[in-house]
Amino acid sequence: MKRTGSAVWSGDLKTGTGTVSTESGALDGTGYGFAMRFEDAPGTNPEELIGAAHAGCFSMALSGQLGERGMTAERIETSAQVSLEKVDGGFAITKVHLDLTASIPGADPAAFREAAEAAKAGCPVSKLLDAEITLDAKLA
Repeated sequence: MKRTGSAVWSGDLKTGTGTVSTESGALDGTGYGFAMRFEDAPGTNPEELIGAAHAGCFSMALSGQLGERGMTAERIETSAQVSLEKVDGGFAITKVHLDLTASIPGADPAAFREAAEAAKAGCPVSKLLDAEITLDAKLA
């Protein structure tokens, strides 16, 4: 399977503007720029999009891991906080923190934690990132 995302950028780094789009149309010319990425201006940026992708991937991976352990979640809520830091004269994504809350009737807490750790390790986006990935997991 292959999916395509694209970006268009015009201008210099600080005053230029760009748009990001996805093949599916979920994003269609969504704007981004320097201030959105480095100065907390409203709008999206690559790290936020990576966070959404990681949260979605992890949630699906967790659903699979739970199923292997005989559990089905009523709801899985995951957020991914992506840290972009200046390192070695450039910038890098250094850490992703996953915050998980799941509602799973009758879940064994130890089996839930085992499933969450397996999902973190097996999620394709986790595997892609060269960053420390931490996880806080709780049952609702």
